Amino acid sequence: MSIDATEPHSVDWKKRLINSLFLLTLLVLSSCGLLYLAVTMPGEGNPDKMSPVTPELTELAQGLHDHVNQLSSAIGERSSGQPIKLAQTADYIQQHFEQLGYIPTVRIFGELQYRNIEVDLYGREKRNEIIVVGAHYDTRWLSPGADDNASGIAGLIEIARILKNQRYTRTIRFIAFANQEVPSYQRAEMGSMYSAKRSYARAELITGMIGLEMIGYYSEKPGSQNYPSLLSRFYPDQGNYIAFVGNLASRDLLLNAISHFRAQQIFPSEGLIAPDWAGRTISRSDHGSYWYYDFPAIMVTDTANYRNPNYHTAADSADKLDYEKMARVVNGLANMIVRLAQD
Repeated sequence: MSIDATEPHSVDWKKRLINSLFLLTLLVLSSCGLLYLAVTMPGEGNPDKMSPVTPELTELAQGLHDHVNQLSSAIGERSSGQPIKLAQTADYIQQHFEQLGYIPTVRIFGELQYRNIEVDLYGREKRNEIIVVGAHYDTRWLSPGADDNASGIAGLIEIARILKNQRYTRTIRFIAFANQEVPSYQRAEMGSMYSAKRSYARAELITGMIGLEMIGYYSEKPGSQNYPSLLSRFYPDQGNYIAFVGNLASRDLLLNAISHFRAQQIFPSEGLIAPDWAGRTISRSDHGSYWYYDFPAIMVTDTANYRNPNYHTAADSADKLDYEKMARVVNGLANMIVRLAQD
């Protein structure tokens, strides 16, 4: 009987090929599954018909415009290299909180006496559980910072106004942060890092942090929205929506938040849940400071440089923003925060 000496090697080669293909298939399916979970959100992200413009919405749009115009036009660049203008901005925010009937707490930190402006809308049954709503008020060098981030501060002040006359189950804490931009980014002088560290040291129960990071720039033009690689397949190419971004540890917070936002059928929205190792793209604002101390946190954003061509430039001016759309977003966020505070 003759024996084919090559047969066992042929069988081993086929087994190795099958095993390799099987592992590759598992890897592809796992990656697709994770990507599907990362981009799939509850509810309807693009309402067929948005609610009509009301007098309240018009008033809100005007208030947002006035805040953005004051910060970006009257005051202008608010970088760490402009301490007088930073102080003027902190004064402006503090005065508006006071006019709303709040008693602001000024948290002073750093060698140059930077200021976080903080107010608590204390809860009832679960007062020790805190939802933080925050935005930074500084800008990049040489930029008036209308979208980045006078829009976030304007939204912060107006949400505080909308919610001021009620008390909810949980405490809602509004914070205007100093020093999100370079050179303080991810350092001790960063306002949100100081705040998150303080909450961690005090063992505060932060049930969620919502960072407002550029919420005023929108475009209906096809091709106006860009993305990091891979994501363009899953999202629209028009920059006409607001985005919710979170990490895996903040998944429940993000799903609850976007679900409450979408239930109002008030404005288009998209969401993304990504692992921390996805990099600076998803963590580069004040919510990232809260991730560092293991608090659940999400960013609400118009996607910054992926949409706004004026990002970090002298052209980031008040006339570039859409205040009606911004008002819809802020109104929706206010109602969403109420639901999170009551759940």
